[in-house]
Amino acid sequence: MPATAPPDPLRYSPDLERPEPDEAEVTRQIIDEMGKIAGTVFKDSGHAERGVHAKSHGLLEGELRVLDGLPPALAQGLFARGGTYPVILRLSTNPGDVLDDTVSTPRGLALKVIGVPGERLPDAPGENQDFVMANAPAFAAATPKAFLKSLKLLASTTDTPQVLKKAISAVMRGAEAVLETVGGHSATLLSLGGQPRTNILGETFYSQVPLRFGDHVAKVQVRPASPNLRDLSGAPLDHAGNPNALRDAVSEFFAGQAAEWDLCVQLATSSDTMPIEDASAVWPEGESPYVPVARITMPPQDSWTEGKHGRIDDRMSFSPWHGLAAHRPLGAVMRVRKAVYAASSGFRAAANRVTIAEPDRDGAAP
Repeated sequence: MPATAPPDPLRYSPDLERPEPDEAEVTRQIIDEMGKIAGTVFKDSGHAERGVHAKSHGLLEGELRVLDGLPPALAQGLFARGGTYPVILRLSTNPGDVLDDTVSTPRGLALKVIGVPGERLPDAPGENQDFVMANAPAFAAATPKAFLKSLKLLASTTDTPQVLKKAISAVMRGAEAVLETVGGHSATLLSLGGQPRTNILGETFYSQVPLRFGDHVAKVQVRPASPNLRDLSGAPLDHAGNPNALRDAVSEFFAGQAAEWDLCVQLATSSDTMPIEDASAVWPEGESPYVPVARITMPPQDSWTEGKHGRIDDRMSFSPWHGLAAHRPLGAVMRVRKAVYAASSGFRAAANRVTIAEPDRDGAAP
């Protein structure tokens, strides 16, 4: 079925954003708290990790094909015309320390589309377009200031023994399960370790917060497309006795199977029901559904090796600010991310004594 756009999508305008006067100070404090997490992990392990999403579970290389014949409202930026691009896809979990998978936390997907032509965002390296996503339709906090409060808690518990984190995770999963039986859901419980123990390959991932979509504004989604991925949606995964259960499940899958995801966009149609600055707002799909604009294909491969870990985890960074001006990140959470992600990447490079660089379309990598 051809992709269709809502009849009257919201037009992008710079005045959709309304920065707060203390945004720079909040950004500085978030960088400080992220630095505490990264510094603690480096002190304990001797290896610098990302301030969030430190542990990878799949490092995949394949291609993205922009769909032909998109309507004008969807044929924007990267998706303005049909074409195929190499991609790198990283599956991860949320904490800034590398935990056993029995501590069950929210999942992430980072996508790097390589060799994308067009006007770049200021300071964007290379010629690539990054999308950074998590497995919930909206961010856990409405504003950076609200996020800072929970981040301080995370920073203070980074050194907590894993046995205690496992116990907390079990309690949080039980509380979340009870909440779900009465039709509820808690982003806070999930972030504290209440994520259900399911296969990460069945997840749907969201940008959570908006970005410019050429003439319009959108959120982005990556969802399972091939039947073998859709069959894993909500599929339980036994973590017992295996600290790397998620990574092993991804490795077992890609040892003999290919997979496909749809990359979809949800165009904003109203700044009232689809706000730019409230990162916790779930945009109603009844007003504007997610519509496929591209297909991601991953062939069978070794989905996690020490070589890939060194090349992708240690020598690459993913940021929504690595990309086209046509896909400028929007809203306070996105604005804060620019400096926060750059600081995290700089710390990793210095501490691990590596150069972080962008891969190119010819296959060259850092």
